[in-house]
Amino acid sequence: MFLMNKKLYVISGSSGVGKGTVLKRFLERNPEFMLSISCTTREPRPGEIDGVNYFFLSRGEFKDCIENDKFLEWAEFAGNFYGTKKKYISKCLEQGKDIILEIDTQGALKVKNKMPEAVLIFICPPSYEVLENRLRGRHTEDEQTIKKRLCEAKIELERSKDFDYKIINDDLEAAIKSLENVINKERNDA
Repeated sequence: MFLMNKKLYVISGSSGVGKGTVLKRFLERNPEFMLSISCTTREPRPGEIDGVNYFFLSRGEFKDCIENDKFLEWAEFAGNFYGTKKKYISKCLEQGKDIILEIDTQGALKVKNKMPEAVLIFICPPSYEVLENRLRGRHTEDEQTIKKRLCEAKIELERSKDFDYKIINDDLEAAIKSLENVINKERNDA
């Protein structure tokens, strides 16, 4: 189904851990990588653009994709659905680029199950307290949502034991360098 002349890197981490910032800087330095765009049923946050940040789908559209087996992986998180379309990944691989998927741990483990050659990388917070402060500091979610995200973070940290690599995001520059080192190692081992 997929052309695997390049690698698929799956990046996960709890909401608020800074994985988006790490990836943004990594991609600025390494433009040869493609960042996969996931589908979601959640409402766009201010500044997010359909087809750039996510493919924003209605619940009906998303369920239709599930029923027609159009996702490589999908999961429900904090009351919304998230998924990665098979066709999108296939198209990216056909372009001959390494691909990075930024998805939750549930999705990452599903991808690894279907594509064992995928490299799973978990971005860790320096501590649970730092993660909580980061989530509250965003001022984008209500208290109930923050509490759900913190509960999910504990589960995600447990799931991370099944990942190939863990990177602690305590210092942004060090985290970016660690990600580059992991990917260079994987490319050299190929």
